[in-house]
Amino acid sequence: MRKTFISISLLASLLFITSPARADITGVWSTVEGKSRVKIEPCGDKFCGKIVWLKEPQTVFKLDKTDMKNENPELRGRKILGLELLNGFEPDGENEWDDGTIYNPEDGKTYSSSLTLVNPTTLDVKGCVLMFCKTQTWTKVK
Repeated sequence: MRKTFISISLLASLLFITSPARADITGVWSTVEGKSRVKIEPCGDKFCGKIVWLKEPQTVFKLDKTDMKNENPELRGRKILGLELLNGFEPDGENEWDDGTIYNPEDGKTYSSSLTLVNPTTLDVKGCVLMFCKTQTWTKVK
């Protein structure tokens, strides 16, 4: 019995040591063309991301940009800066996160989404409607 326990403990230790470390997507990421920056962080046991910087945070009238194209009229007054863009991502492999959503304030719609960490400074963000998908590459800022 003691030998079996030691063998199981040793096997568990070896598996822990040899298993690949989970990649890390937390941090601040610059979106396509540097229009905005999104901070990705844990939200409970999932990951989410908020807009923390905008290249052009105000309108030509010097007013903060708001979520004007949101399908829900009650949400159109919320500011783009601070808006949750990514929501509900779960780990799916060592460098992928799936089952999340991405909100696009440019059209006011939410899409199913997945994230793939290509390398420590490159994140592929995929948004899909049915079987049609579009991927953007984001760059880590910090």
